[in-house]
Amino acid sequence: MTAPAMHLNPDHACLIVHGSDKPGIVAAVSAMITRIGGNIVAFDQYSDDPTGGAYFQRVVFHRPGFAADRPQIEDELARTLAGFDLEWSLTDQSVPKRMAILASKQDHCLLDLLWRHRRGDLPVTVPMVISNHTTSAEDVRSFGVPFFHVPSVPGPDKSASEAKIVELLKGNVDFVVLARYMQILSGDFLAQVGVPVINIHHSFLPAFIGAEPYKKAKERGVKLIGATSHYVTDDLDEGPIIEQDTVRVTHADSSAELARRGADVERQVLSRAVLWHAQDRVIRHGNHTIVF
Repeated sequence: MTAPAMHLNPDHACLIVHGSDKPGIVAAVSAMITRIGGNIVAFDQYSDDPTGGAYFQRVVFHRPGFAADRPQIEDELARTLAGFDLEWSLTDQSVPKRMAILASKQDHCLLDLLWRHRRGDLPVTVPMVISNHTTSAEDVRSFGVPFFHVPSVPGPDKSASEAKIVELLKGNVDFVVLARYMQILSGDFLAQVGVPVINIHHSFLPAFIGAEPYKKAKERGVKLIGATSHYVTDDLDEGPIIEQDTVRVTHADSSAELARRGADVERQVLSRAVLWHAQDRVIRHGNHTIVF
């Protein structure tokens, strides 16, 4: 299979900075990038209070030979930011993030991500898809992506199946996407995986929980349907939100039409959240996000 033409930038780095706001951060970062021979190509910042509030910055810069000189550049960064109350991270924009996908029977989000990846629209690699059903196995393999079946264990204790999934993921991925994976993940699972996990769900939650949410929405006469993508935490569906969107519906739309249009919104919202995460555009701050 021909490798996808991903939007990756050789010799480009992304610097994420966040912490307490104070004068001089922009000047210090800009001067440091100039000292190391870099050229800033994108710069975003946000402060929620200029007098000691929370500060966030995303800088993309070009620096020839970045990969080879990265250790020295990181040392220079550490020295530059030592006088500020800040956390920072530096990523190589020429290296795609490794994205694993967990799925169940509903395949609209799963196949959409694989299609976008094949087109080169997502700067990621997909080392594996894991599902608790086999219905999408052949479709996944047609994209040249390994498929693993890990059946759900009956009953409330999911530790056995979670352990098998952790064994597949551990050390092999940079983040995980739940593409309508219809299982609740435990806090132990999240801790053991140790990478960000992104989820997608319809925005009816918590009003229309359980089975047939679009049927329930139709019965209530909703006028808007939508979707939310967020990071997964120990609190079910309460993690920091990355992206949301809605579409207007009417009384004339059947529950099947609501479900179809809802699936469209879910695909769009999830793909945007995945793209922004892969591009290091999302900074988590408490239980919310800053998206540049």
